[in-house]
Amino acid sequence: MFPEAPDRLSLTLNALADPTRRAILARLSLGETTVNELAEPFEMSLPAVSKHLKVLERAGLISRSRTAQWRPCKLEPEPLKEVDMWLRDYRKMWEQRLDRLEAYLKELQAKETQSAKSEDDKAIDDKDGDLK
Repeated sequence: MFPEAPDRLSLTLNALADPTRRAILARLSLGETTVNELAEPFEMSLPAVSKHLKVLERAGLISRSRTAQWRPCKLEPEPLKEVDMWLRDYRKMWEQRLDRLEAYLKELQAKETQSAKSEDDKAIDDKDGDLK
């Protein structure tokens, strides 16, 4: 039996797991550029950068074209939209949890404020009682 081919989301998340590839995508978000220009900030060989580009290309995150001697790389945002859609449900869950936590903390703070006020009132009453 053959192993199942990874789905596009898995390919995308795998590609995004590496900080070098994320840096390459960040650079490409500014516009098309060549492999040599992409390789400049990294302390690695051109073949190593090319391997990263192949992973990004296989995930559909970049495309490469050829114009004479120039082979520009271009960011393809569609797979990132799919990741965003997948994360949306988790984002909602965390927002709901954080909203509940915020409400709970406000409730605790209100009780603490009320308790402190009650103690202050009692202290004032005690002082008034001593003056009689």
